[in-house]
Amino acid sequence: MSKFLQKPVTPVTVGKKSIGQLTDAMAETGFQGRKLGESVQIWADMLREENITIMMGLSGAMVPAGMRKIIAWMIRERMIDVLVSSGAQLFHDVHEALGNYHWKGSAHVDDEELLDESVDRMYDVFGEEQKFRKTDRWVQGIIEKLELERPVSSREFIGLLGKELLALKAEDSIVGEAARAGVPVFCPALADSSIGYSFVMARRGWKDGKQGRRLLRTDKRFIVVDNIADADETVQIAERAKMTGVVYIGGGVPKNFIQQTELLNLILGVEMPGHEYAVQYTTDAPHWGGLSGCTFEEAVSWGKIGRRAKTAQVFVDATIALPIVAHALYDNALEIARKRKKPAFDWGNGELKLTYG
Repeated sequence: MSKFLQKPVTPVTVGKKSIGQLTDAMAETGFQGRKLGESVQIWADMLREENITIMMGLSGAMVPAGMRKIIAWMIRERMIDVLVSSGAQLFHDVHEALGNYHWKGSAHVDDEELLDESVDRMYDVFGEEQKFRKTDRWVQGIIEKLELERPVSSREFIGLLGKELLALKAEDSIVGEAARAGVPVFCPALADSSIGYSFVMARRGWKDGKQGRRLLRTDKRFIVVDNIADADETVQIAERAKMTGVVYIGGGVPKNFIQQTELLNLILGVEMPGHEYAVQYTTDAPHWGGLSGCTFEEAVSWGKIGRRAKTAQVFVDATIALPIVAHALYDNALEIARKRKKPAFDWGNGELKLTYG
């Protein structure tokens, strides 16, 4: 028999089964259904590894689309150990943590009418512009009351923001749960979000619709976020981790920021194996040449992904994949996640001490 004909496709049978059983069955089929099933199995394999650090890259409008509690649950149960996010995700998470909502809308609507009513549209989800601005002002207030005389990484600032949410007893917040669990959250493009607006408002002394004294970078009451510190700190995580796995929701800056940790270490003369597990859920295609859709095989050429890494790249809308994957992990890997040795991060004086326990 041909070496190519070793295992038949197994059709999915209809019957009573858990979501975990369903994704296991899908792993024996074809196309993106198989990849979705394999992604759950690879994620579970990651969790079984001794002394692994799992990093997630999060992009797109996942929070407005209703995925917030899934990510918060993954952090709480330590399905992931590090989060690199776009700024928009964090802003919308804070917005909901403060008791606000995103609303079911429609993609077939008069957008000029929405503009007149101060309603913002994210495909078929609506947001209230005036309430967004109240969230901007709340974050501005946090920025203005923190007195730090040195630049901070985005991890440090987001950690402080998370503690503020915990003080308000905010539930199911990505930022809050990360602060509670000791999961570092990085946002290398923080300025490219409404949180960036809050920094500008603080910088200009904006209050009640009026611009006050423009604050200088040397003013100790104005926090300066050092994104180069973000690069350094994430590289330290990859360098000190005994093994790394990655999960990407979408692509963009978060994906590349995690990918480059292996490459930068190589440039710095630290021998790295590449990330040894990798899962991605994306709608971007590889043939356009962009990072968001580039395959893990391509990443091997850079040294970002290991030569023999276990990988699954699923070309799917993440709002379809995440609920299925999360419930499958709940069925198949929750106890594994709870019993695993989890990395703990101690930054000390800027140098990371990473331990597992």
